[in-house]
Amino acid sequence: MARIIKSGLIQMSSPRISGEASIQEISDAIIQKHIPYIEEAGRKGVQILCLQEIFNLPYFCISQDHNWFNAAELVPGPTTDLMAQYARKYQMVIIVPLFESEQPGVFYNTAAVVDADGTYLGKYRKNHIPHVDGYWEKFFYKPGNLAYPVFQTRYAKIGVCLGYDRHFPEAMRSLALNGAEIAYNPSVEFTGLTESNWRLALSAQAASNAFFVACTNRVGGEQPWSNARFYGSSYFADPRGQVFADASAENDELLIAEFDLKMINDVRNKFPFFRDRRPETYARITDL
Repeated sequence: MARIIKSGLIQMSSPRISGEASIQEISDAIIQKHIPYIEEAGRKGVQILCLQEIFNLPYFCISQDHNWFNAAELVPGPTTDLMAQYARKYQMVIIVPLFESEQPGVFYNTAAVVDADGTYLGKYRKNHIPHVDGYWEKFFYKPGNLAYPVFQTRYAKIGVCLGYDRHFPEAMRSLALNGAEIAYNPSVEFTGLTESNWRLALSAQAASNAFFVACTNRVGGEQPWSNARFYGSSYFADPRGQVFADASAENDELLIAEFDLKMINDVRNKFPFFRDRRPETYARITDL
């Protein structure tokens, strides 16, 4: 029997804001720019909507500015409460990536999951934290401590990995083993090294785990905070590893795709990777 899901990804550029604006004013302006797209998703019947990584802030990790610690918030907290209102209004699951403050001096790159009735289901904290030119994330975030949770939403079992996580096959495999039918990967990627493997990294994971993946990225620049340009190109890939819906490289966009979760069983019945796994031979992976 078919299990049709309608899912949406929002890719967004930052609004034009004065360099004198406060962090709260910046965040409020970015959220307000997202609201029409969230409303559009709801009106069009999207069942699961994913926002981009740290959706309500510019990508501050391009520098090492202590002032951005003041942007962190509780999860759940005010932004998840706001998103819960839209989740209830449209009966729509929303994945809400945020800069989380657990306690003074302890911060995580986090994605909250809000169910279609507005219930907060839980959160994932980014496990793999890059620290290279332009991605100074270890300055801001601790590595996650919640492993790889899967959330039973009204419509599907979903998991989340964030940005850099997608380059670690163990992360996506963990979500698949934990029962995820769709793995979402909100990301922040600007023009440069990652552009060449943007589609390859996750479409390969979709194929090797025989589940659906969805990846979203920012677009445009974020002046006056940085001169980086993000290349958008958000997409969905199916259990065969085929990209079946994708967004532009430069426009603010709500990308909507419909797909049948039954394909997961169809593919796994033909390619029984999970039957044929040999975890007893993989000890070297965790011993190193």
